[in-house]
Amino acid sequence: MFSDQIISWYQLNKRDLPWRRTKDPYKVWLSEIILQQTRVAQGLPYYKIFIETFPKLQDLARASEQEVLKLWQGLGYYSRARNMHATARHIYSDLNGTFPNTYSELLKLKGVGDYTASAIASFCYREATPVLDGNVYRVLSRYFGINIPIDTGKAKKEFKSLALELIDISNPGLFNQAIMEFGSLQCTPVQPNCQKCPLNDSCVALQKRQVGILPQKSKKIKIKKRFFNYLVVETNTNKTLIKQRKGKGIWKNLYEFPLIETENRINFKQLIQNIDFINFIKEQDFQLKECTPSQIVHKLSHQHLHIKFWVVNLKSFDQELIPWREVKEYPFPIVLHNFIVDFLKQKKQ
Repeated sequence: MFSDQIISWYQLNKRDLPWRRTKDPYKVWLSEIILQQTRVAQGLPYYKIFIETFPKLQDLARASEQEVLKLWQGLGYYSRARNMHATARHIYSDLNGTFPNTYSELLKLKGVGDYTASAIASFCYREATPVLDGNVYRVLSRYFGINIPIDTGKAKKEFKSLALELIDISNPGLFNQAIMEFGSLQCTPVQPNCQKCPLNDSCVALQKRQVGILPQKSKKIKIKKRFFNYLVVETNTNKTLIKQRKGKGIWKNLYEFPLIETENRINFKQLIQNIDFINFIKEQDFQLKECTPSQIVHKLSHQHLHIKFWVVNLKSFDQELIPWREVKEYPFPIVLHNFIVDFLKQKKQ
């Protein structure tokens, strides 16, 4: 039987991960939010530091958003962190610090979708709600030979129905953990070791030589190019200027240097003739130089950011500045954080 084979494989091959040693919904929820769109190897250190810093839900709820974003720095998809923080505050303030204990109630939480609600409900409360993530889609698509594009509503309904038939009702959390781990370690996206797979005698994709083409997707992501020119202010008093990003879009509530976004890559002459740069300088004397490396391409899921850093030396400035020694205390996008680390090293030399 499919579920029995998956569970048997899991009990022999599962990784020892801290969130698998607990039924605490706070810790399970935290792990699932961190691991959304993040590999376990990358997410594990973040999980550990979050648990050390915020061992209980009330600790996270009482924290400032800036503290949460700073710890999250480098994980990307920062809306996950903002939603997580908002949900912690909601549970602490409005639900008496008690996590909802059913799939349907968990779905009402901000930032909690079908997958996360199913994971918490099955792992912590033994509710028979199957999880559907990329690993599960891949395993089911290959084993049963399902060629419906997994990024469609039809696929979600069909795979959910199939998973409901397969789930071990007596221990749904174990089954969900097993099938996700099987997809992560055994039925991998590229070059899975089908010869050592316990399901190889009944896998449709293997029999039909479709392992390399399943699962299928219908949508191709359109990548947008954006050109960011960051003005790194340097004053005689060893201070600089940073601003918090507001509104919709990437990196909301994180900090950055003053930004001039252009339609294309620009050079020194084009920058000093740019109206936004002219308004920023306001007829002050300045020195401008391009940092090395001159350009960084930072790739997000739907955008490629072509980033240049320009150091602007000014004697004085009419906006509120902060000392360079305090800059690293603020949450920045990781690409800016890495620049700051390197820049401060150069300043000390």
